[in-house]
Amino acid sequence: MNKNNYLFELFNYRELLNQLVIKDIKLKYRRSYLGYIWSILNPLLMMFVLVIVFSNLFKFDIPNFAVYLLTGQVIFGFIAEATSMAVNSITSNASLLKKTYVPKYIFTIAKVTSSLVNLLFSLVALVLVMIFTQVEPTLNILWFPIVILQVYIFGLGISLILAAMAVFFRDIQYLWGVFISIWMYLTPIIYPISIIPKEYLWAYQNFNPMYSYVQQFRSVVLEGSSLPIDLLIQGTIWSLVVLVLGILIFKRKQEEFILFI
Repeated sequence: MNKNNYLFELFNYRELLNQLVIKDIKLKYRRSYLGYIWSILNPLLMMFVLVIVFSNLFKFDIPNFAVYLLTGQVIFGFIAEATSMAVNSITSNASLLKKTYVPKYIFTIAKVTSSLVNLLFSLVALVLVMIFTQVEPTLNILWFPIVILQVYIFGLGISLILAAMAVFFRDIQYLWGVFISIWMYLTPIIYPISIIPKEYLWAYQNFNPMYSYVQQFRSVVLEGSSLPIDLLIQGTIWSLVVLVLGILIFKRKQEEFILFI
């Protein structure tokens, strides 16, 4: 099936995609009294704890540390949630896939898209913190959808790879949980980039895609500057390469899924 057919098929199943996304969002906050408000409270509470720990105990001298922390937390949190949910997107829908034809990739897309909705809720928390800390946004903040689009495409690519691999190697979900924790500490979310030794700085900046996305987001939100062209190019390349790789791997393996789920 060629690219155009995939897009046409996705369009035909758009209602199913919508229902899957809505179901994921409802299930996340089912039986909770505050419901969707937790999408705002979760990043706020985490930020509150981390600000106390890192700004007082570790003495990181970062202006507007609360916003600095939350901008990184929001972007990385999306990748962590989207990929962790997507890793089981095929295996958890085995009964449906065995009964009728449904594009298999639609379940993975639904997980990533529902995480995108949660990310948008988290932006409300970011706005509240910016108001409280008196961070004045500039018109450059209007560039933030470009950053979100890059992160979404990047997350979708990783999710397709993980979902395909998890069909054959179920331990992927546990290994990925460990890896995502390591990845978080290798990304400048809770500490300044200045603490990285100079001999490792180039590798740190160029081999961690999340560095590019977090720094882009901070540039337009916290610093009020336009998107750094070098980081924009780097982030776009990462997202497209990973997405293409994810599509190729998923497409190559999807016919074998039914034998292992």
